[in-house]
Amino acid sequence: MKVLAVQLAFVLWLSVIAAQLHPIKPAEYQRLPSLREVARIQDAWRGERLSRIPSLLKKYDLDAWLISQREHGEDPIWWSIKNATDFDAHRRTVVLFHTNTSSLKGQPNPIMWIDNTENVWPELRNTLDLYDPQRIAVNVDRDIAFGAGLHVGELAVFEEQLGQKWMSRTVNEPMLAVEYITTRVEGHLPYYRKLQEITWALIEEGFSHEIVEPGKTTTEDLEWWFRDKMQTLNVTTWNQPSISVIVEDPTTPGWKGTNSIIQEGDLLHIDFGITAMGMNTDTQHMAYVLRTDGANPESDAPESLKQGLRKSNRMQDVVLENMRVGLTGNEVLRRCMDQIKSEGIDGHFYSHPIGDWGHDAGAVIGFVNLPADVPVLGELLILPNTYYSIELHAYHFIPEMNQTLRFRQEEDAHWVAETGEWEFVRGRQERFHLIDARRRKMPTPFVVQG
Repeated sequence: MKVLAVQLAFVLWLSVIAAQLHPIKPAEYQRLPSLREVARIQDAWRGERLSRIPSLLKKYDLDAWLISQREHGEDPIWWSIKNATDFDAHRRTVVLFHTNTSSLKGQPNPIMWIDNTENVWPELRNTLDLYDPQRIAVNVDRDIAFGAGLHVGELAVFEEQLGQKWMSRTVNEPMLAVEYITTRVEGHLPYYRKLQEITWALIEEGFSHEIVEPGKTTTEDLEWWFRDKMQTLNVTTWNQPSISVIVEDPTTPGWKGTNSIIQEGDLLHIDFGITAMGMNTDTQHMAYVLRTDGANPESDAPESLKQGLRKSNRMQDVVLENMRVGLTGNEVLRRCMDQIKSEGIDGHFYSHPIGDWGHDAGAVIGFVNLPADVPVLGELLILPNTYYSIELHAYHFIPEMNQTLRFRQEEDAHWVAETGEWEFVRGRQERFHLIDARRRKMPTPFVVQG
């Protein structure tokens, strides 16, 4: 037991001196391009991504990919292949991707039909007759949402209009959609860094004396402040900000805040992300509300809380060290759990891809309710050129509270092709955001001029 304690102390000390990934300068709100320019940028990204589909088809031994959806009943893949100025699929939209060979060499890719009549089906059948694909992917997977977007009504129409000849050649290959959606292009990263800095700037302002008045501000007040502030920045979100006062809780972490009045001495937690330019962030940070009264007013968080934060920082290191392209999510999860156990840390991992969606396509590394093994999604392979939300919590006993708390953190990381490793997009939280009521602006006294 003594050896284990020494080992843990060494690991935590090492993470403090070696990591130092907390940004030195405060975050600044970033100005994003005009909507017109954003559309131009996104369409350029779209073109680059679509150009990869023929090689993806060949990778999965496919000749074509057939997608169909009705307005308001879009396939999830639609949102990753559409033009920036399309806000939904029109009428019935049928999309056929091909390998740019045979009769379709040099033809548009995809070939697209937008119609609300039956005319689309003879044209599609004629195209298939000329191209003669042997294996046609359709999105009908039972387990992976991104490969399951063909609605049951559209499948019935396929069966009726395409007949046995073509339906017998359809196959289910969900990894086609997964790999297309999750793979980033080089142009994403500079703008994703801007989104990350906006996310950090929001947290740094929201978790400050400027916004929080201990004894008055509630966690729900703060959640809606984040929503309102996002609106002024021309960004939105993919989930309601969740702010909690962290206390010992035997249940698994949830997604809702606690609706508490924020008091001095509270440890606060936020889970939220922003959405802009077709990309999403997902971040969890913690803040401490300094005690300003009594015999020993505080200027920093207690050392016991810092120890808990260092544990969760160490767990982040462990994830990045063990995430290797070609391993399954479950293999990474088992390696991470074995390593933190050997280092004397108790915690859970539940990391996931991020990009077009907040919870994007690809392999997951644990779930909150499945800490040891995740069926299906945990068996997918870690892919290169992707982004991940490194999400986890460490348990740590706080003597002053006589409670064991979860130190919950989440930072977004990106794949670095040159090294074959992962790096945080904008560092990570290694010190608490501090809320100091003594710094609140005092009202200017009214003085009667003589």
